[in-house]
Amino acid sequence: MEQRVIISKNLKEELAAAISECEHDKIFVLTDKTTEELCWPVINKFFSLKKAKLITIPASDNHKTIESVMSVWEALGQQGATRHSCMINLGGGMVTDLGGFAASTFKRGIDFINIPTTLLAMVDASVGGKTGINFNGLKNEIGVFNDSKFVILNTTFLKTLDQENICSGYAEMLKHGLISTNKMWADLVNFDLQHPELDTLQRMVAESVNVKEHIVKQDPHEKGIRKALNLGHTFGHAFESFCMKRTPILHGYAVAYGLICELYMSCMKTGFPTDKMRQTVSFIQDNFGSINVTCDDYDELIELMTHDKKNTAGTINFTLLGDIGDIKINQTATTEEIKECLDFFREG
Repeated sequence: MEQRVIISKNLKEELAAAISECEHDKIFVLTDKTTEELCWPVINKFFSLKKAKLITIPASDNHKTIESVMSVWEALGQQGATRHSCMINLGGGMVTDLGGFAASTFKRGIDFINIPTTLLAMVDASVGGKTGINFNGLKNEIGVFNDSKFVILNTTFLKTLDQENICSGYAEMLKHGLISTNKMWADLVNFDLQHPELDTLQRMVAESVNVKEHIVKQDPHEKGIRKALNLGHTFGHAFESFCMKRTPILHGYAVAYGLICELYMSCMKTGFPTDKMRQTVSFIQDNFGSINVTCDDYDELIELMTHDKKNTAGTINFTLLGDIGDIKINQTATTEEIKECLDFFREG
């Protein structure tokens, strides 16, 4: 099934049209506590949602759990959802990932629509059919590949975001630029992220989603070229899990820090141009700051990397670049090389 992405100009009409193309004897809207307060009021007066039932789960990634999924299944069951019902996930990546998983498994799967409300979810989580939850202290350990019927992208919701969440989504856009074209990369590293202009951002979001869609279409289940989207994520997920036990950081910040390490590794191993690496790294340092990592943390970070779902039989798998848009998947590195990248991350 192909997911349709709508770059939205008129949310009311587009949502009504999307619902009419889904099975919908009953409509459910999933929010978290934050999006119930900030985003549900934007759509709750729409005629197409007049009989919709609201399900709300606690906010933040530490509630991306099997307990939250069970509470969604219970709410669906108690309110008479059938195999012909439809669920609308209104929220950031946690809501679209968890809601997609709950919808994909309830009665073996009901139709769902994603309306991402954060920049990160717009350019990453809501597109590409990955759903899931955290389990056993590992990110997205349980889940399925299953496309929503529609993704509706409307930048109105970005007005509800703080600077940190704009930056978090922007890191994934930066990654999409690096695996795409010099022009897209240059636009991204020259954008004023501290004072973002929403119309320009909407155009850049559309370009970013196109990059991801183009790659996912070629390789929906991550057997080959889809691994391009993992740039920055091998180190990034390790940083994210490392920080979960200390002071949690947003996913995009972890990816940005991962990009620093993996672009450095790309210079070292696959001939990525040093000037472009330096320019990207300084953009990240200016906008994302850093986290405190010492040499004593290296073994823990490397251990976390060995749990990555993209690995095969104990080898840590990296996606590197020969240049912007020149993707080198299935790269490996020695422990020494990984530590050298962490040295670079600390010393810049």
